[in-house]
Amino acid sequence: MASLKLAGATVRYGERVVLREVSFALAAGERVALIGPNGSGKTTLLRALAGLMPLSAGTVQPPRGTPRRAMAKLLAYVPQEEYWEFPFPVVEVVACGRYAHSDSLFGESAEDREAVDAALVAVDMESMRDRPINAISGGERRRAILARALAQRAPAMLLDEPTTALDLGHREAVLGAVREYRGAVLFATHDLDAAAAIADRIVVLADGEIVMDGAPRAVLTEALLADVFGVKARVLEEGGRLHVLL
Repeated sequence: MASLKLAGATVRYGERVVLREVSFALAAGERVALIGPNGSGKTTLLRALAGLMPLSAGTVQPPRGTPRRAMAKLLAYVPQEEYWEFPFPVVEVVACGRYAHSDSLFGESAEDREAVDAALVAVDMESMRDRPINAISGGERRRAILARALAQRAPAMLLDEPTTALDLGHREAVLGAVREYRGAVLFATHDLDAAAAIADRIVVLADGEIVMDGAPRAVLTEALLADVFGVKARVLEEGGRLHVLL
């Protein structure tokens, strides 16, 4: 059974169609990469699945309008950008992921503390737990927000460009955390090597439509990259992993 699903979903911004009759399902435990050119509709698809974007046509599961606390128990969502004006410590930001599971706004169980600590370790942010969220770098803030999603321990997680602004070491830490996540994961990315490394499926969006959906080796071909991205690239395999070279 799919944990998240769009059926015939169309999304418009004014007169512009951003998603056109898209049908997509994310099964329990699946890791799916969403790729495509800028403006192809990747962020819109994620936001539609998260219940944050009204559909002009079609349906979404869970349905839009599901209470936020109930939705937070079903999925975690990490947007492409998130700004914090107040100097909350990183550990408190990560702990926000546990509110859906808490009976009291100010209560903290042993399970909550364990989830927060484990999430900080997973993204290599344990040493920065007491730093203000608005006084750390963009890449560090990115990891803290991912840690919040990991602490949420929902059965599905949606990530928009999870490796943006990360150095090579922390990119690998984040990819490892996504790989080890026990729930279903859908992540939009321009990092094609990351998509090939950790995804069971790759879904390709172009002009608001799904043009390819399959295993990484079937999707990441030189012909598809030329057709969808307009680039002449080489796709090589080394050590069992695909690499895209320009």
